[in-house]
This record gives sequence, C-alpha cells and structure tokens, in this order.
Amino acid sequence: MNSLSPIAADATRSVAFERARLLFADQLNLARGKYVPMIEAAKGHARFCVGTYAVTYDRTLVAAPGGGLLDGLPDMEMHFDPDTLRPSWEAGTRIALGQMQFKGAPFPLCGRGALIRAIAAWRAHGLEPMVGIEMEAYVFQRGPDGGWVPYDTPGSFVYGTGPFTDPAGLVDTIWEAAHACNIPIESMNAEYDAPQFELTLRFADALKAADDAFLFRQMARELLLRKGYLLSFLPKPFADKSGSGLHFNISFRDKDGRNVFADDVASGTLSPVMRGAIAGMLHHHEALAAILAPTINSYARLQPASLSGYWANWGIDHRSVTVRVSAETGAAARIEHRMADCAASPYVAIAALLQAALLGVEAGMDPGAPETDDGLETINTDRHTPHDLGAALDALAADSVLTEAVGADLIANFIAIKRQELETVSALDDAGQIAYYLPYI
Repeated sequence: MNSLSPIAADATRSVAFERARLLFADQLNLARGKYVPMIEAAKGHARFCVGTYAVTYDRTLVAAPGGGLLDGLPDMEMHFDPDTLRPSWEAGTRIALGQMQFKGAPFPLCGRGALIRAIAAWRAHGLEPMVGIEMEAYVFQRGPDGGWVPYDTPGSFVYGTGPFTDPAGLVDTIWEAAHACNIPIESMNAEYDAPQFELTLRFADALKAADDAFLFRQMARELLLRKGYLLSFLPKPFADKSGSGLHFNISFRDKDGRNVFADDVASGTLSPVMRGAIAGMLHHHEALAAILAPTINSYARLQPASLSGYWANWGIDHRSVTVRVSAETGAAARIEHRMADCAASPYVAIAALLQAALLGVEAGMDPGAPETDDGLETINTDRHTPHDLGAALDALAADSVLTEAVGADLIANFIAIKRQELETVSALDDAGQIAYYLPYI
C-alpha cells in the first residue's frame, strides 16, 4: 500500500489536480477561503485572519466578541483531512472543508464546529440526526441598461421543467456539476413564481447535508455567473412575488439505522422524540428567527398567510405551519422546518434547530394541539416570528438557554455583526437594501 496520502502522492508527479480551494462558512454564510498548491494542502491546515468574523457584508469592521479587532487581528487555523478533499466544479481543483481552531483549541465562532457539537449531543442519546435540504432561489439576467432583471421565462409555471421554464438550460448546468462534485440531487423544478426555482438535495447525516448545501449554493451561483446570470437566494427580492425559503427535513436514526419517526404518523401517536423535538423548536421560535432569517429582507418574507414559517405552530402534512410533519412513514418519515432562508449558514441553522429540538426532548416538552384550520386566516396560536431583524436579535439575546446550547460566544459575535448590518441597511430604501444584499445572497 502506498504510505503517502493521495495529495502527497500527487505532489511527487505531474497530475491534473494543481491546487486546493480551502473553504469555510463564516457567520454571514460567505464562502471564505483561499487557493493553495497541493503540496500545501497536504499539510492539512492553513492560517486565516480571525478578523474574518469582525466584518459585515460591506466590510465595516466591528468590535464583535471573538472577532479579534481589539486584539491585533490574530490568526486562526483551518484544519481538514487532506485525504478527503472533495471534487470541485473548477478545473484542476479540489475542495477542503474543515473546522477552525484558535491557539490550539476549537474556535468557538466556527459554525461547522457548532454543528458537530449539536450532532454529538444527539449521539449521546443514541440517535444520529439526518437532514434533507430544500432551497429556493430566483435567477436574474442583465437588462438593457446592464442592471439585474428577472430571467426571461415566459412559459414558466409551478412544478415546471424543461425549456419553457428554463430556456437557457441553467438547471442542466447545475445538475451536471452537482453530479460531478458528488452532491446528490433529490429534485429541481420551477417554483410558484417566475423565475423562481426549487433546488432539493438528498438527505444525509447532518454534517454532510450542511457541507453539501454550503458547496451547492456556492457552486450554482458561480457557474451561473460565468454564463451571465445571477442566482439569488435572497428571501424576498420582489415585493410582488413569493419569497424564497430554506426548508430543513429532519429525522433521527437509532443504533440499528432505523428512523425513529417511522411509525409516528401511521400509529396516530407521536413518539416522545418527535413530540419533544417539535415542542423544542416551537418553544424557541422567536429566537430561532434571528439565526434562520438573518437579514432585514428576511422579514419581508416572514408574514402571515405566506406559508413561510411565521406562526409558532405545527401540523401533519400542513404547509401553512412552521413545523410540518410529513405524511410519509417508514424511512422517509420526517419533520420539516419551514422558517429559514438561504441567507442563513446551514451549519449554524441546523445546529440551532437540533439544539432546540434536543432541549424539547430532554425537558419532555409538549407541542400542544396540531394546526387543523387553514393556517392562513384561522390560526391556532398568537405566537409568531418577530416583525423585524432587530426584534429577532433581541429575542435571541434574551433566550439564554438556546444561546448556551448553540454556543454563547458564537451567538454574541453573530448578534454584534448583525446589529451593525441593521444600522447600515435600515438607512437604505427598499431598492438600496436589495442592492446591498444581492451580490452576496
């Protein structure tokens, strides 16, 4: 057997892979990173400035806790396994994903690290979290004046496929690249409004699901930009069109690999794990909004009668609630959480949902009665998401139980960065707010 790792072996001869792209998601879900030669990637670590966690989208420096602005902006290190680099959509390139460390210890602001802790907490109960992710996005093209305008899809309709929905074949481009990058697709189709698309990944263990979603979003945006299009996951880019969400389908496998939700719906009696998980998510509903819907624009989407996860309610096979229990049974049984949008880091979002669910299970919480009314004009609760980002950040700061579970340092940094963003973006009109976010989300 060759004792060298694949990367080290590659470094000894002429090979197709010339470089590695080291990537990590910051608290804004921006894909930070750098390109390095394969010989450098073989080391399994690389240094970055911790000040990455001290800037907003527009590069305003913030003295956010843990961001290092007042400490000389020291270095942190990304650690990864050089034997498990992933395929890339860029020629001659492999991708590394890893965890951040600071002074030899896990970096508390690392979202991927927060998710690993949440997974470990569930494993301590003998359960493995499984997650499937559905993303929604709009496509833009350049207009006559050079600005971004909606992609021209005159024959588009909900669940549409083919050239009337996608005349430029953009879905084909994304699908082919995802296959080459080992990112498993569940489905792709036109969503309710044009030119909006639903992009669904196959379920996997929670960490792989987050990794796949993070890379898929970056891959799809980069590939379409090269073709002259902008794929935007902004939650509400058009006031007169439906919003774009990020749905998490969550289940748990026991030590034998069986879905513990398998018989819940068919039996008519939800298991303690499902009841507790739903209850925990609803109990922390207001605080979760800041993490799952982390921009000013997010709250244009989170409105009553919008099928967006506004109300703190749950139901069985009911799309007007936040926590939807799928009617499917057996291996496909799951909880679908419908509040988030793709401005959220999938790592921190899944970590927060798993921790909220676990808090509910451990406390034996009860979710109350399911929603059986229309959920549009008649709702069985008066609790809902905050009406704006500022109120959501206040709710998150006040929820000490959830913040401790997710990571107090991570949440403190996130809140500080988002409060600066709030101050900046609140001064802009609607068009200015869209322009602020559109290049990044």
